[in-house]
Amino acid sequence: MLSGLSAMAQAASGLAPYACDPAQTRGRRLFESQAPTRTDFQRDRDRIVHSTAFRRLVYKTQVFLNHEGDLFRTRLTHSLEVAQLGRSIARSLRLSEDLVEGIALAHDLGHTPFGHAGQDALQDCMAGYGGFEHNLQSLRVVDLLEERYPLFDGLNLSFETREGILKHCSRANANLLEAAEHAYADGQGGVGKRFLVGQQPGLEAQLCNLADEIAYNAHDIDDGIRSGLITLDQLQEVPLFHAFCERARADHVHLREAKQARRLMYESIRLMLSEQVFDVIAATGQAIEHAKVRSVEDVRHHTALVAFSEDMQQRSAQLKHFLFTQLYRHPQVVQTMAQAKQVVRELFDIYCASPHEMQAGFALRSQATQSFTWDAGPALQRSVADYIAGMTDRFASREHNRLTGQNLITEGV
Repeated sequence: MLSGLSAMAQAASGLAPYACDPAQTRGRRLFESQAPTRTDFQRDRDRIVHSTAFRRLVYKTQVFLNHEGDLFRTRLTHSLEVAQLGRSIARSLRLSEDLVEGIALAHDLGHTPFGHAGQDALQDCMAGYGGFEHNLQSLRVVDLLEERYPLFDGLNLSFETREGILKHCSRANANLLEAAEHAYADGQGGVGKRFLVGQQPGLEAQLCNLADEIAYNAHDIDDGIRSGLITLDQLQEVPLFHAFCERARADHVHLREAKQARRLMYESIRLMLSEQVFDVIAATGQAIEHAKVRSVEDVRHHTALVAFSEDMQQRSAQLKHFLFTQLYRHPQVVQTMAQAKQVVRELFDIYCASPHEMQAGFALRSQATQSFTWDAGPALQRSVADYIAGMTDRFASREHNRLTGQNLITEGV
């Protein structure tokens, strides 16, 4: 529990007693003096925004490849939408908005080029070399791969931000992390420990997980309709969307006109987002009250508390199923993703055979006798995976063209 002085300071900050308080952070792996004008969580967010990996997100696929249209979401715009939704919910629940924003902006830093197709291909390539997990890769980016500071690799983020970034982790990799971090600054173990002992992360991390789902369901409707792969008429089959579409038509009669279809879509999505946000706030508030949590430690030892109501969870699951079957598995998307997988697989094989084709830093790392501190697998394959995972869509396409002479993915370059 917080000391009396700490509890008073947290109350003065407007944070709930079960929120992650930057004044009570578990600290950084390498000690740094407190910044004079920023909390640790604000400092984390700023380091993420200024990182190279964050800028690369603007050219990384969400659903549609970057060259397929100027207005489709990218990993960057998706991350910004998650941060906006997360902060809105955090404010109502009196959680740390700065921590939520930092986690949201960093949660996809480890994603490969070409979205889930690139991720699946790299997982296959690394199957015999320690595997590839995009959440763990995001942690690798902020812990190891960013090279900006003179005294350490990575961004040296606070424990709470790193914990939120690592949304999922296999037990094998959690063991590797814990072996490397068991003697964390406060002696309580590292970010992998909760996966081994069955604990939950802080509420801010839980919130980012759900804000991620809310954001991609909503914007994938927009992008899917914009692409022409799904239609407003098809979406009437989805009870959640249909209800808000009907409400939009009732509130604004002119939206019934065919020429107003885009405005109808936007208004329906807006209403749906608002309702989901209100639902999360209400359901989570009730769960917190029922659980009687009074501290971050109480949260960690409880089941997950940030959630939809049962009814909203069911309706959101129906929307996810629709998007999976009608959009993500649309023949046009599947065809493009098959080409993307080929690009990643062939790049992996080429770099493993000829590491000098990679940028100098990665080529040098590939020659190490062992991999980094908490890596699984040989240094060569892990360095190749790091290099490919950090690529943008268009850089991966250009590299593949340079090395094979093939132009599998037309980029107009």
